[in-house]
Amino acid sequence: MSGRDVLSSRQIQWFPGHMAKTLRLMEREVRGVDCVLQLLDARIPYSSLNPEIQRITAAKPRLYLLTKADLADPAVTKRWLAWFKARGNGCLALDARQKGGAAAARGPILQELTALTAKRAARGMGGAAVRVMVVGIPNVGKSTFINSFAGAARAKAEDRPGVTRGKQWISVEGFDLLDMPGVLWKKFDSLQTAGNLAFIGAIRDDILDIEELACGLLASVRDLYPEKLLARYKLGQEALGLPPYDLLTAIGRRRGMLVPGGEVDVRRAATMVVGEFRQSRWGRLSLEAPPAEGGTACPAL
Repeated sequence: MSGRDVLSSRQIQWFPGHMAKTLRLMEREVRGVDCVLQLLDARIPYSSLNPEIQRITAAKPRLYLLTKADLADPAVTKRWLAWFKARGNGCLALDARQKGGAAAARGPILQELTALTAKRAARGMGGAAVRVMVVGIPNVGKSTFINSFAGAARAKAEDRPGVTRGKQWISVEGFDLLDMPGVLWKKFDSLQTAGNLAFIGAIRDDILDIEELACGLLASVRDLYPEKLLARYKLGQEALGLPPYDLLTAIGRRRGMLVPGGEVDVRRAATMVVGEFRQSRWGRLSLEAPPAEGGTACPAL
């Protein structure tokens, strides 16, 4: 049973009014920037590739940044980098929290803007700050990236979606960065995409059933990294054959999450499982690999 099968009984959707406002704001502001940095979560690059952002920013030079690469499977991330670059797109993987990590994006940004800066120089505009729009889904790490890029806490950063609600201009060493609020899209193309976004925390937890979410996550990770799952919770091979809810119950029992009478506190176990995944306690893993040639297409690059 896949994570998608477990989550099929519920539509995962979150598109509050401020996100529609953000898309309209983005459509206005993109006209005045030189290029776009689109941040994707390295664990789910396909699912975090917002088709609305793709549409709005299509006319501008773009550079894709795979954030939280320290949480993802490095072998899979390497394949994603090759996939983007094979399609003529600049793409970097980085851990914005690592000193100097975000600064590595400066060179590729300028490379993307070579033609533009040449035109500027011809018009006597050399030296003008490069105006960069920074976009992505909620909780992808935009503010953390900007703070690392700037070398100071300039943008508000928290590990939950919806913290940045308005645009913020931040100037640093030849760049004017426009930090846009994280935004999703009105209707997800698949339940698997919706589930992946929920697993990493891009959708607010308070609108989700945490037990269903944990069961979907366990089903997905069991298919991809069964040994990591067994090792984290000290389970035997037979646990891999359990239905997801029974697997969650077994994990709760193994961790001693019992209520009076000896029953497992399944909600507590679910909260723990989702939290440990997001904290990378299971090790580095990716929830999706690049689509096969001729298979399901990603949003246009």
